[in-house]
Amino acid sequence: MNKPLTPSTERVNSVFASRIIILGILIFAGLGGLITRYGYLQVYAHDKYTTQADNNRIKLISAPPSRGYIYDRNGIILADNQPVFTAMLSPDEVDDPERTLHLLAPIFDLSDKDITDILARVSKSKNDPVTVKIDLTEAQLAQFSERKPFFRGVNIQSKLTRSYPYDELFAHVIGYVGRINDKESKRIDKDKYAGTDLIGKIGIEDYYEDVLLGQPGYQSVETDAHGNILRQLDTKPPISGNDITLSLDYGLQTVAQQQLDGRRGAIVAIDPKNGDVLAFVSNPSYDPNPFISGISFKDYDALREDPDEPLYNRALQGTYPPGSTIKPFEGLGGIHYGLRNWDTTIYDPGYFSLPGDSHRFRDWKRGGHGTVDLKKSIVMSVDTYYYKLAYEMGIQRLHDWMVRFGFGEKTGIDLPNERPGIMPSPKWKKETYDKGWLPGETISVSIGQGYFLATPLQIANATAMTANKGHHITPHLLKSSDGAAKVNVITKPDGRIDYNGKPSDWIRMHDAMETTVESGTARRAYNPKYRIAGKSGTAQVKSIAQGKSYNKAALDSRYWDHAWFNGFAPVDDPQIALAILVENGGGGGAVAAPIGRELFDYWVLQRKTNPILPPTPDQLRVIKSQKAAQKAVRDALRDKEEKALEEAQALEEQAATTAPAE
Repeated sequence: MNKPLTPSTERVNSVFASRIIILGILIFAGLGGLITRYGYLQVYAHDKYTTQADNNRIKLISAPPSRGYIYDRNGIILADNQPVFTAMLSPDEVDDPERTLHLLAPIFDLSDKDITDILARVSKSKNDPVTVKIDLTEAQLAQFSERKPFFRGVNIQSKLTRSYPYDELFAHVIGYVGRINDKESKRIDKDKYAGTDLIGKIGIEDYYEDVLLGQPGYQSVETDAHGNILRQLDTKPPISGNDITLSLDYGLQTVAQQQLDGRRGAIVAIDPKNGDVLAFVSNPSYDPNPFISGISFKDYDALREDPDEPLYNRALQGTYPPGSTIKPFEGLGGIHYGLRNWDTTIYDPGYFSLPGDSHRFRDWKRGGHGTVDLKKSIVMSVDTYYYKLAYEMGIQRLHDWMVRFGFGEKTGIDLPNERPGIMPSPKWKKETYDKGWLPGETISVSIGQGYFLATPLQIANATAMTANKGHHITPHLLKSSDGAAKVNVITKPDGRIDYNGKPSDWIRMHDAMETTVESGTARRAYNPKYRIAGKSGTAQVKSIAQGKSYNKAALDSRYWDHAWFNGFAPVDDPQIALAILVENGGGGGAVAAPIGRELFDYWVLQRKTNPILPPTPDQLRVIKSQKAAQKAVRDALRDKEEKALEEAQALEEQAATTAPAE
């Protein structure tokens, strides 16, 4: 027989039952929530979370294109692509990039600035891998391999990078590629440069950047939790950049550089038939290879502080008084305006004075040249002839004529940062100095002095247009292009110089310039084996007071006159026109003309039968080793000098602090 429940027992049972009901409700509510959430995830948000899962599992890796190769006109490679090992950091796989980079610093020899630059690129990256170090050494690879498990998100990849096999020989014309900086990253198309760290900085590499770059592709790969690639899912191959062939000739470029070795100057050679640039040299030059992966501050400062300015492209950007090199062009201007013909003569007493002015503009020959016609004015470079001609012509007409030969404006060559020089006029002086033109300034301009400034490229181009009898050409380096990008290639002259004289005037000017080489001021360019036309020039750097004479021995060498020579050969069928500048070289006839003969000899006599060829790979390695050793010696001497200077300064400071008070 069951005992009746007591009130306290009933209360306990009631509380227990309530708890069971509440617990059941909570369980069913939880299960309902789970079922609802499961349904939401599986149905409503299925696409979203599937994508996120794939993003954790599937990775899109940019595949940079191979940069186009650059060749000379004979197929000699001037800009190569070499495989190198590169350390890459994936921002989405690294929790603390700054800490990781500091740990990598001793392995990859990263400076504080390197780390700052990399972090800046990481902050702007859309989870695309960022380059940490290009061209790793075997020692760096070995050190990193030992510590690889501690560097999740850092991988070694084999990449192609630029290489310039002939170092400084083509530096000023080919230029170089370097890492994309902040300024460049803001203007470039990020998609076009996906996976690429390098961009053309100067020269051909810059001018034809869009052609050489190519188009990137991609690889879709599956990765594990550590970012290791498990398998490739999809791929879109990149499109290589165009290979381009330049009009430059390796042999002629080599001769030109050898002739300028040890001297500051520039040489430009052009084919008068179509404007092909055959040689383009600025000396001294520099090795562009260190700029690819990032030149050290020490080495860059050494280049910038070098008084001979090896980074300065004298052929393209150097503006100099052209001196007597302009006399053939100016003489044709006298015929064009009807002020002279080939039989017109003037008398040269050795000076010229403006009407009503006692100031004498002196001829280079004391006592003068006597009776002078146009041909003699070229052959003997008679200043007085051009003083009188320019006075009659006036500065405005002189300006309007000389710009037809390309003076005072850019030639349009396919290189960036060309300077236009100055072909002065009254308008130019008013805009530049807010002053009126003076008659005496016309006299200075008439012999390539005063405000008149020109680049070696402009002199070479004007000479080429004289050689081809007045056909206008645009100098250019691109000879052909092979690849997906379409490029316009110049193959012929693009017009004629507007000239009122006779066609035979060009031939007679050729004859005058040929006689200049045979028996005139440029006779040191003469070679009896073929016909050469030329003109020497000597451009004054430091002005000489009235009544004083030029005393080279009393001047600092950097104030010596510039030496010029311009000409073409062979006269009967011009194949090459050139301009040579030797900074502070002295007389053009004595210094620059012999260089011209060496270049003409190679092009006319030697090139086809015995061309200068590049060294073999083994020879090239020896040359590079020798240059590296020489650089090491120079760096050691520089470090020694800097250390000695620091010690001397420290001693001076110590002496100053310990000196007794006066």
